[in-house]
Amino acid sequence: MLLYLHRDSSVRVFLMQKFADSSNNFLSWLIISVVFTLLMATLISQSIPIVPKQITDIHFFGYELNKFGYTLISLIIFYSLKSMLSYIFYAGTGNMKRWTLFQFTASKFYFTVSFVLMALCIYQYFYDITDLQLFDYYFVGLLGVFVFKVLFYLLSPNQILPDKWYYKFLYICTLQFAPVLVLWRVLYL
Repeated sequence: MLLYLHRDSSVRVFLMQKFADSSNNFLSWLIISVVFTLLMATLISQSIPIVPKQITDIHFFGYELNKFGYTLISLIIFYSLKSMLSYIFYAGTGNMKRWTLFQFTASKFYFTVSFVLMALCIYQYFYDITDLQLFDYYFVGLLGVFVFKVLFYLLSPNQILPDKWYYKFLYICTLQFAPVLVLWRVLYL
C-alpha cells in the first residue's frame, strides 16, 4: 500500500525523502500508525498481567476483551489522544507548518521502529523464552527507543519542534513523558 502511495519508491527512498518531494503524507502517517499500533499491541499484550474486571464485564456482541483486545484499544486511545494533543499544541503555538513536518518525520521514525517490532514479535512467539526475561529486555529496549525518539525529534533537520526552548520543554514533558507514564499505569499497575 505504501508503494502505491509513494509511486513505487523503495524503503530507502522513502526514508531519505525530503519533505518537499513527498506526497500523501497524512495517509502514510495514518497507515504507519495503524501498523505500529497493531505490532505494539501484539508484542506487549502477552506481558499484561490481567485485564481489569471493569473491562471484562463489558461485552461486545457476546465477546469480552482479552489481553490483546484490551492492549489494542488502550494503544488506539493513547495514540489518538496523543495525536490530538500534539495537533492542539502546534495549532496553539502558531506552528501549523511544523505540524505537517512533524507528521512526515514521525512517520519515518515509526516506520523504522515497526521493522524492529516485527522482528521482536517473531522472536517472542517462535522462540522459547520466559516472560520475565522478555520484560527486562523490553523495558530497556522501549526506554532506549523512547530516548532515541526524543533526541530524533530534537535534532531533526526538519526542525519539527518550535524554536523557543520552553515550547520544546513543554512538548517533551507533556506530550512525550507524561502520556507514556499514564499508558504504563493503565496497562501494568
